[in-house]
Amino acid sequence: MLKGVHQKLEPQESPAFFVRGPSPFSRIMFFCALSIVLMAVDSRLDYLSQFRQTFIAALHPLEMVANAPSEWGLNIRQYFTAHSRLLIENQALKQQAVEHNVMLQRLATIELENAHLKTLLKGNAPMIPKAILGEILHMGRDPFSNVVVINRGSQHTVEAGQAVVDAQGVVGQVTRVFPFSAEVTLITDKNLSIPIQVERNQLRAIAFGEGKSNTIDLPFLPTSVDIKVGDKLVTSGIDGVYPAGLAVAKVTEVRQSPDSPFAKIISTPIAGVNNHLQLLILSMPTPAEHIEAAPASAGDAAAPPATATTSIPPAKPRKEKPHASR
Repeated sequence: MLKGVHQKLEPQESPAFFVRGPSPFSRIMFFCALSIVLMAVDSRLDYLSQFRQTFIAALHPLEMVANAPSEWGLNIRQYFTAHSRLLIENQALKQQAVEHNVMLQRLATIELENAHLKTLLKGNAPMIPKAILGEILHMGRDPFSNVVVINRGSQHTVEAGQAVVDAQGVVGQVTRVFPFSAEVTLITDKNLSIPIQVERNQLRAIAFGEGKSNTIDLPFLPTSVDIKVGDKLVTSGIDGVYPAGLAVAKVTEVRQSPDSPFAKIISTPIAGVNNHLQLLILSMPTPAEHIEAAPASAGDAAAPPATATTSIPPAKPRKEKPHASR
């Protein structure tokens, strides 16, 4: 009898492979290989773009629910900010509003005079682009690029290529659009370029981002170029994306080496690319906004000659497609 009991208490054999399934290491290797294959297919053949759009749109409600507690906490913390500081800012803004109202009393007269002068000079009135207010949701997931994600997408008429600015100057350019969000590549990203000109002498050049250093470089300019530390760089407007005159950066360093024919010019962005949450997405300019005034004929009054501001002979400007390769 005891022998039968001992036989029942003997340890059972381990289950077979097909009963308990593959090991955790096998599962990890399988999913790693599957991930690599999907990334390669998406990178080379772009088969998953439509699936990504649908997947992000489906996850948008879950993302809003997940972000709700942090947004509530942020709102509560902002509500209990220093009351005295807000009162001081309110008083200062009231004083500025009074001063601006006094200055704006002559605005209508100045606008009429400006329109009349532009008519005489056969110029075009400046076009103020429409803008959409957006807010930064989070930074991009790629650690090797300067990208932010905003809460405006194709459902808000946002398109790839639109310029993004804040109260100080140019922030970047929309490079990827989703239904309810969009990616904005900052001007400090190494894959983004922007045509600029020096505000002091109207010298034109192309500015490139320097990546994680959060600076902007002006390459391929000779050592004799007329650029000084402290010069302000603004958009030239010749690319058809950024309106002319928007602040871009300020020159902080000019290095000249006898071993190189080009100067190393480093500038710092003026806009708060890493500070502000609210941004403006400017609308794409229409072709009519870039038609320049026709040159005066031989019988018209001669206009004052334009002086060349660059060492390269000025060429006829042409529209460039917005680009920000990633």
